[in-house]
Amino acid sequence: MRRAVLATTGISALVIALLSLKPHHLPAIAGSPPARPSSSPHTSTSTPPGASTGTGTFTGDPIDTQYGTVQVAATLSQGKITAVKVLQAPDSNGRDQQLAAYALPRLTQEALGAQSAHIDAVSGASYTSQGYIQSLQSALDQAHA
Repeated sequence: MRRAVLATTGISALVIALLSLKPHHLPAIAGSPPARPSSSPHTSTSTPPGASTGTGTFTGDPIDTQYGTVQVAATLSQGKITAVKVLQAPDSNGRDQQLAAYALPRLTQEALGAQSAHIDAVSGASYTSQGYIQSLQSALDQAHA
């Protein structure tokens, strides 16, 4: 009986230790370039007073993810995001299509609300979300260049 209590306690402590080591960040996307540091002048989506603002449609870079390529085009009017169109999304199977149909409208809604690429990923579609965010940021960088 004593051994069972000691074994159960030891296993419980091991499980707790392993759970505390679980990473709490989004996985990196295979084949994508590393994120730019936040001090880069092109990562800011706000335009300082007196600077030119982007107007037009800007196509973001295609971002290769583990499940396929994600690419968006952002339409801006006087520096404000008015629309985001998904040009490419993972669709090689039914599950990819289902995730894209669920995640992409939510990501677009968040981007329009935030007026930037600093948005939360959609749970269950983290690779697609990260590809969307990176492609949107590259489109915004072009608009503000």
